[in-house]
Amino acid sequence: MDLCNDTATDEARLIQRAKEGSPAAFAEIYDQYQPAIYRYIFYRVGDVATAEDLTSEVFVRLVEKSHQLVYRGRPLLAWLYTIARNLITDYHRRAGRATMFPLDERLVAGTIDLAKAPDHALTQQMLATALARLTEDQRQVILLKFFEGLTNETVARTLGKSIGSVKSLQHRGLAALRRILKPTGD
Repeated sequence: MDLCNDTATDEARLIQRAKEGSPAAFAEIYDQYQPAIYRYIFYRVGDVATAEDLTSEVFVRLVEKSHQLVYRGRPLLAWLYTIARNLITDYHRRAGRATMFPLDERLVAGTIDLAKAPDHALTQQMLATALARLTEDQRQVILLKFFEGLTNETVARTLGKSIGSVKSLQHRGLAALRRILKPTGD
């Protein structure tokens, strides 16, 4: 049994149902992809309310453009990431800034060792600043690979790139992060 083909077939059916206007299909798409889209947006805007608003807008646009949906072998998530990336770009353009923010909104105040909180915040800020200095392609690969936990194959399909290109972007992105984060004086 080929799991990849089964997944592709399931996604093609889901897209067809959404194109036909099935509320259940839209609910399934939302339930399946909302967490990843939210994290992707949050890592770029750093504000829970803004991330929630932009995430909602991604799915509104999905519904509005559902008549254009056609399965072409690329994951639906790739299309959703493209919508999200465009919304983030518009948001930063309107706001006049392109700032990266702390990366882990999932931490709850009660789960942090307060003695270590300043160090954690500094580390998060340094990582966010370093990620902002990568190219957009490198940043996307790093976020999808290490924050979303996707495989190279899935990242490649999602971004419409070859696996070799993803590996190269990952290698160059990680090397750039090492240089950026390297302590001064070494």
